[in-house]
Amino acid sequence: METQKFSYDNSIVKAFLYATIAFGLVGFLLGLTAALMLFYPELPEFLFGTDDTTIKSLASGNIQGLINTQGALGFGRIRMLHTSAVIFAFVCNSFFCGAYYSLQRLLKTRMYSDTLSWIHFWTWQIMIISVVITFLMGINTSKEYAEHEWPIDILITISWVVFGINMFGTIAKRRVRHLYVAIWFFIGTWIAVAMLHIFNNLEVPLSFTGWKSYSVYAGAKDALVQWWYGHNAVAFVLTTPVLGLMYYFLPKAADRPVFSYKLSIIHFWSLIFVYLWAGPHHLQYTALPAWAQAVGTGFSIMLIAPSWGGMLNGLLTLRGAWDKVRENPILKFFVVAVTCYGMATFEGPLLATKSLNKIGHYTDWVIGHVHLGALGWNGFMAFGVVYYLIPIMWRTELWSKKLANWHFWLGTLGIIFYAVPMYISGFTQGLMWKQFNPDGTLVWKNWLDTVTAIIPYFKMRFLGGIFYLFGAILMVVNVIKTIRKGSFQKNVPAEAPALANIGSVRKEGEGVHLWLERTPKLLSILAFVTIAIGGLVEIIPTLTLKQSVPTISAVKPYSPLELEGRDLYIREGCNACHSQMIRPFRDEIVRFEGKNGQYSKAGEFIYDRPFLWGSKRTGPDLHREGGRNPDSWHFKHMYNPRITSAGSIMPRFPWLITNTLNRTQMVDKMKLMKNYFDVPYTKSEIDSANQWADNQSKAIVKRIYAEAADVKEQVEKDRAAKGASFVPLEQREIVAMIAYLQRLGTDIKTTQIQTASAD
Repeated sequence: METQKFSYDNSIVKAFLYATIAFGLVGFLLGLTAALMLFYPELPEFLFGTDDTTIKSLASGNIQGLINTQGALGFGRIRMLHTSAVIFAFVCNSFFCGAYYSLQRLLKTRMYSDTLSWIHFWTWQIMIISVVITFLMGINTSKEYAEHEWPIDILITISWVVFGINMFGTIAKRRVRHLYVAIWFFIGTWIAVAMLHIFNNLEVPLSFTGWKSYSVYAGAKDALVQWWYGHNAVAFVLTTPVLGLMYYFLPKAADRPVFSYKLSIIHFWSLIFVYLWAGPHHLQYTALPAWAQAVGTGFSIMLIAPSWGGMLNGLLTLRGAWDKVRENPILKFFVVAVTCYGMATFEGPLLATKSLNKIGHYTDWVIGHVHLGALGWNGFMAFGVVYYLIPIMWRTELWSKKLANWHFWLGTLGIIFYAVPMYISGFTQGLMWKQFNPDGTLVWKNWLDTVTAIIPYFKMRFLGGIFYLFGAILMVVNVIKTIRKGSFQKNVPAEAPALANIGSVRKEGEGVHLWLERTPKLLSILAFVTIAIGGLVEIIPTLTLKQSVPTISAVKPYSPLELEGRDLYIREGCNACHSQMIRPFRDEIVRFEGKNGQYSKAGEFIYDRPFLWGSKRTGPDLHREGGRNPDSWHFKHMYNPRITSAGSIMPRFPWLITNTLNRTQMVDKMKLMKNYFDVPYTKSEIDSANQWADNQSKAIVKRIYAEAADVKEQVEKDRAAKGASFVPLEQREIVAMIAYLQRLGTDIKTTQIQTASAD
């Protein structure tokens, strides 16, 4: 057959490679900033100004500069920026970079469409920039790893569909009959992410001219869908696409074939089947139905087998080539990456068991676990791919292997100094929270005791981040120097015979999987079915059966002012540090009971869109916060947490006290809740929403003035100074926030929990 000549497109690979490096540095820097703020919460005051004379500041000696930031550098916003930058900007760009390079060479063809390649690139980068801007402005949904509001969700969908069309179009015009294992993982990734993203981000916009939206799911149902998405974002954004890169770049760098073809088959199909069932393990002991928790645990434990199968397949590929690891920094990165993958995928199932989950959940143990995967598996795989591609694409030797080795050792030290302190911190937290005196009282009654005990580990974690970031900076230097001495080849000439058409019917004696590998449509359909089964079995019963979330007759919808306060809570990212889920443990009920000594019930969350159960307790749980502290305490706590809680690492929120509450959409929010979600607001309640909010605001301010004469005095001074421009305290954001916090957990009483069935 006549050989056909064509060329590979390196320019799109270069674009994604540059984006990977640039956004990697941004993601690491944001992570380092968040880590710093956990033991130096005064960082925003130092940068922008403060009225606290004990803190040095780069700005003038007043707090107006901090107020003017409107919380852009608040921990809650920085944290979600960090996670999105690492997941969507760094890891996804590294995947696209490796995929565009490997797909062309594995399929012996140029990408289906150069135009689609560049549309994909620019829509993805525009999405990332949009995320940065909106998150800094406080525009977010609060749903972990999916905080983007609805216009950005649509942009992600468009970009992902464009990538899919380009990938499947390239597969269709391939010159290689059988699809290599890396491409199986790329296909599985595309299918799963499309399904997860669409179903988790179903939301109703408040208006099509604004950003605000509300999840179509509520409470326990929203939690199940979110962690079905959240866990599988780890699975199909941080794992399967990177496994695809491993199956291509590790054998290439080692110049060895993959250890086992059969193990590759088992690894792929078992992994994509089992992963979708494991999401509920993030919700052990919560208000999620017990059967879903049990299913999540069982399948999480099963995940060890396929995960370790993949790890062993990667490491055993290096049989006979370990001498190269000593000399080749690329292989060093790959070996540690695959090892970290194995460690993280062994630890994850252990944390999914109820015995360890009750100690580890909400602690820094989970943070250490996640970063072992992110820094070790994702980061080191991306670094290895960069070091592999740069010399090839610029047709030169790497400028300095010594510098690459320095990067490797600094990065490895960074992982160790990050993960180990977080493990110790997590064990410390989990055990301190549960420790009782012989008389039945908590040993550590004050939450701050458990916070101050782990500050040294936060500092060690920060040191690990510095090592890791500095290693990445060395990589940038090495890359720039290599590029300068090389010559980039935009179009790489190639040739291969055209693929003969032999039909899609299975041939006699042909293995089933070999047949699947040459029929991409069937392989994709089977992959979709395999992926979808777990989600269908877990989510559909929970969403469709009303009895899965028993109604509690005492639970009422939020007042309009409380609804506004909840949106402010989400805007500031408070759920990054505070959970709203008291599990049925003696220590949690005693510690967080307030006036209502009850663990959290599913029926309490039926009006929560989205749910706010949280995944980390840096601060205490807030589900029974209502009535525990007076209104004036919340006022002062928001202004400066260290006034009410010496040693607190919570950031300040002074802009809440100065900002006027925007009530222009308050009635529209109530109407949306009633019309779309059947929240039982009456017509009279909606019509009198502003009066309802006024009355509640006046009552809160009256209590603040009665409890804190100094606050009243300061407000009166402010009134005298501003004159006609003065905004009454009743009309400010802080009052809505207090209204929301004081509502939390107050619907049910210790003496009686009345459900609909008991009426």
